Amino acid sequence: MTYDAQNIFAKILRGEIPGEKILETNHAISFNDISPKAKVHVLVIPKGAYLDIYDFNKNASQAETVDFWRCVNLTIEKFEIEKLGFQIKAHKGETGGQEVFHFHIHILSND
Repeated sequence: MTYDAQNIFAKILRGEIPGEKILETNHAISFNDISPKAKVHVLVIPKGAYLDIYDFNKNASQAETVDFWRCVNLTIEKFEIEKLGFQIKAHKGETGGQEVFHFHIHILSND
């Protein structure tokens, strides 16, 4: 499978579709999920064109990787859920439940 530059997250990154952005770093952004499954349900995506978690882990630069996880922590801290508990979910491939083929993780509060 090749990366589709017309996926919804690529369009959000280009500003073609609005997203309720939480924060932005050099290599990642976080924004609210349009169909939340918890009080806090945020997506974090890299700005680079990576299909899934495997592609990101295999091909992202060290700077992208460090900054992505920094964005994850900053997002968790922004919602103050680090003490309350939360879940992080990533799907890989259609059979793994992935719906948008741009690497992303879900941060969901435990409430």
